[in-house]
Amino acid sequence: MIDLYTWSTPNGRKISIMLEECNLEYEVKPINITKDEQFDSKFLKISPNNKIPAILDHDNGITMMESGSILMYLSEKTGKFLPKNNEERWKRDEWLMFQMASVGPMLGQVHHFIKFNAGKSLYAEERYLNEALRIYGVLENKLNQNEYIAGNDYGIADIAIWPWVSRFEWQKIDLKKFPKILEWYKKIALREAVIKGYDVPSNGAEIPIP
Repeated sequence: MIDLYTWSTPNGRKISIMLEECNLEYEVKPINITKDEQFDSKFLKISPNNKIPAILDHDNGITMMESGSILMYLSEKTGKFLPKNNEERWKRDEWLMFQMASVGPMLGQVHHFIKFNAGKSLYAEERYLNEALRIYGVLENKLNQNEYIAGNDYGIADIAIWPWVSRFEWQKIDLKKFPKILEWYKKIALREAVIKGYDVPSNGAEIPIP
């Protein structure tokens, strides 16, 4: 049994989707970040950086924070989405780090300035929207080469990036201008594990389809 400390954010959805993909039993421990529950001292013991998602694996007592490391941990634990050789592993890690270093932080800034604080800083809005468009361009080019992000097999790089793309409306991105991303996005949106893992904690959220 795994305790999943999470909220309905792209980073949180990465892990609930992964748990569903791996068919692991888990219990949801909602951490309402709109009420600052991530700063509770009990949660600090699980996630020293006060951020969701985090897990506690009751099989071995291991706690993990940081969504990218949790994805790698669950892959190793279950043997799911493990690359077949070193070259594939390095490509997986390369694109997972791209998500952690660029996709998440930059699109998160788009959400902050364009979705929640529109009009407060036109400079920031332009800067981060342009960066979002650049990132989508990188992904479009990659998906022109491969069926999935890190190659021709679905894996944790896709699981990491897809929930961020699912907020394309917050980013004022027209996915129809990125046909390869749109094809990839819709294909993943049909996966049973993605459908189940998207609305965690359950609040009636539905996957947006352009």
